[in-house]
Amino acid sequence: MTYHEVPDGTRIFYTDTGQGKPVLLLHGWACDGNDWSWQVPELEQRYRVLTVDHRGHGHSSAPHGSYRPQVLADDAATLLRAVAPGQPAVVFGHSMGTIVASALAVRHPELVDSLVLVDPVYNAPEDRLKPALDAMRGPSPSAAAAAMFEAAFYTPDTPDYLKAWHRRRVLATPDHVVAGCIAGLYEGDEGIGRAVIAQEYLRRRAAPRLAVYASEPATWLERALPGGESDEIHVMPGGHFLHQQLPSQFNALALSWLSR
Repeated sequence: MTYHEVPDGTRIFYTDTGQGKPVLLLHGWACDGNDWSWQVPELEQRYRVLTVDHRGHGHSSAPHGSYRPQVLADDAATLLRAVAPGQPAVVFGHSMGTIVASALAVRHPELVDSLVLVDPVYNAPEDRLKPALDAMRGPSPSAAAAAMFEAAFYTPDTPDYLKAWHRRRVLATPDHVVAGCIAGLYEGDEGIGRAVIAQEYLRRRAAPRLAVYASEPATWLERALPGGESDEIHVMPGGHFLHQQLPSQFNALALSWLSR
């Protein structure tokens, strides 16, 4: 296994495959780098692919402490500087990973060439945050997270095997990580997943971006942000895990955009 130790001693697990321009893959909440298994084989034919498990997830260590996306972004920056120095990366993010990728682009712009954002979650309105935050203060945050996945992340066409895989993995994620990520995303003035904060914070992203959403209403904040001539917003109705449910369609879109 390949690990990189960041300054606070946390060991970050990642894989390094393919050759060429680096692509960094950042997964979502209570998931791991295996989420990109539908994309890695195609990407590594053209790029060097770095697939990360965030701290607390997958094979990375799970310290107690902050799980704000800014911390996860700094982990990613430390890794990029160590293994791909001087080579700005194409950064893919899904769900929580879209906020981590955005924080990386704001905090370490020299490391980010462009952003591919899969069903971003930085559009959360204030009235929907309290129930999620309250659930994370209950006796089993991982069980509450599994229920959230089932209630909100799928379509009638989502295969049962994806749901079963996601559920088992969520339940295996330590409770302090599950709760810490949600608190980090949505609590306080540094909670850049809150739409009221994100709509200002995200204006600081300078990298070109492709944003692919599972529904048109969810694009409202993205469409309100200033964009460059290369920026694109698409809707692909495959549920929150659209890159897994509609991999051929998503891969074709992402690779086409990157080639342009």
